[in-house]
Amino acid sequence: MTFATGVNKRLKYKVESTWGVIPSASASQDLRRVTSMLGLKKQTYESNELLSTFQRSDFRHGMRSAEGPVNGEISPGTYKDFMAAAVRRAFTAVTAITGASITIAGSGPTYTITRAAGSFLSDGIKQGYVVRLTAGSFNAANLNKNLIVASLTATVLTVGLFPSVAALVAEGPIAAATVTVPGKITFAPSSGHTDLSFSIEHWHNDLSISHVFSGCKIRKMDLSLPPTGITNAAFDFIGKDITPAGAEYFTSPTAQTSTGVTPAVNGLLVAQSGLTSNVTSFALSLDGNMTTEPIVGSNTYGDIAEGRILVSGQMTAVFIDAVMRDYFLNETEVSLSVALSASSAVGSDIISLTLPRIKFGGADIDDGDKTLIITLPFTALYNFAGGAGVQSEQTTLQIQDSQA
Repeated sequence: MTFATGVNKRLKYKVESTWGVIPSASASQDLRRVTSMLGLKKQTYESNELLSTFQRSDFRHGMRSAEGPVNGEISPGTYKDFMAAAVRRAFTAVTAITGASITIAGSGPTYTITRAAGSFLSDGIKQGYVVRLTAGSFNAANLNKNLIVASLTATVLTVGLFPSVAALVAEGPIAAATVTVPGKITFAPSSGHTDLSFSIEHWHNDLSISHVFSGCKIRKMDLSLPPTGITNAAFDFIGKDITPAGAEYFTSPTAQTSTGVTPAVNGLLVAQSGLTSNVTSFALSLDGNMTTEPIVGSNTYGDIAEGRILVSGQMTAVFIDAVMRDYFLNETEVSLSVALSASSAVGSDIISLTLPRIKFGGADIDDGDKTLIITLPFTALYNFAGGAGVQSEQTTLQIQDSQA
């Protein structure tokens, strides 16, 4: 007798062209995971008849759906398709800035990158982006390092270096410099939303059993940054149905990504344009508010409707001053960015998350014979002030992935 094991189970997926219709078997993606708990769910009904036997007369199955979470550890490039589907916009590249005259100033933890002409704002740089100086006769200490943009004007970027294993060197102006935004950017858009669904296969190699779940949309996305350890992602799906088989369906998937996972110690958080060194945890939740309606004569849903994109979360921090407390007391709107690095190397792959406009909903401070911690739940709001030519995006949530 063969017992199924998790390590022999493979998860593969492909974007559907038509909701609920399994696409061709080619060009799927093999996915790294911690767990995948997708399964067939059925509504059930039992008879309310009163019988002389004093017992239940019948029990029936009703509407079917595919539901469950896919859980993993965040690594650049691995969950880019799911993140893009959650915010309902494809990742797009930002054109590199070339031929600039750049001066670097500062001694850390923040630095300024000043250009002699042109505009960072017009060139599309936004708060929360990770940028790199990739060309120019810079000191080697300044090239190809991850720099998160804490704030910016047309000519000046105020940046933080991460991981902070080394420092930038003040110099300049350096001619013919290039400023690059590694990877691609996505965000919850104000219009032109995509409506992506996936077919997801669980292939149990040890049993030669395949379950393909069709019509899967992301109902919720949860990202969490613990005080120590690896950052985690959870994608909760709702889909149409299951197709079981005795043979593997997605037989030639693209190989799993090999980028490093993002440990908390390699992260950096920026609150209201300032680098924050006292945060002990961060969690973000995106709810897509998916809804379904049963149809008479069908045991599967005719569609899964997308609702509002609602983002909220919570951060905790060592209680060192009144700044965070006063953001809550005064109902101050602040921006928040989190940058995650796949290793301690200065130019490693990254993921960054930016919420341009949030409000804190609490500021409780714990107690005890220990360092005191302040807990700050927050709600993200649509950033009406963002858009082209200004320092922030017109969105609730912005994501950068260097491997997207």
